[in-house]
Amino acid sequence: MTPLRKLVLCLSCIMLLLTGCQEEEQRSLLPADCDIRPGDLLFRRGTGLTSHTVVLADKKGQYSHVGIAVDSAGTVMVVHAVPGEPDYEGDPDRVKMEPAEKFYSTINASAGEICRPLNPDVGSKAAEAALAIYHNGMLFDHQYDSADTTKMYCTELVMVAYQRAGCELTGPPTHSYDIPGLKCTCWLPSDLYYSKHIQSVRLLE
Repeated sequence: MTPLRKLVLCLSCIMLLLTGCQEEEQRSLLPADCDIRPGDLLFRRGTGLTSHTVVLADKKGQYSHVGIAVDSAGTVMVVHAVPGEPDYEGDPDRVKMEPAEKFYSTINASAGEICRPLNPDVGSKAAEAALAIYHNGMLFDHQYDSADTTKMYCTELVMVAYQRAGCELTGPPTHSYDIPGLKCTCWLPSDLYYSKHIQSVRLLE
């Protein structure tokens, strides 16, 4: 476990104690009639300390996480790279695939937005690339190394999927951080959100 991850876990425990560990009834921000298509970018603002940290660091954005919609055997799912959301005991931080309803569960999301590629063919190809990354068992990149695609963080996953579809959603990563346990230059969710290649189609609150 990285020093940064240990710090986040400790601070999360403190926050839980201070709030009395009150548990909110779980629901999904996603309406039943919501149209999601392969290649859509699914943004969300999380509820945990890591998510709040990302939003604070991302001066231009309001979201802390992003995934990409894919077609899995005729069912629309969400592929995303995420830490701290194990499906079972011992589950490593990795690229996951899950229903959009779960992705937008109020346990993990306080707000969200669905954005769609202007070119649906590119979106379909990006979705296929993301699905292939998931099936390869890709682990989460805790070093946020944008040059290393053997592990991926959330925005890197979406960027690479679109690159493999022949579309550069945005330019090279520009957000640099040098703190104990982490030195990196990475993409943040707002870099993708303001891409000229996508448009917003649905706000979720």
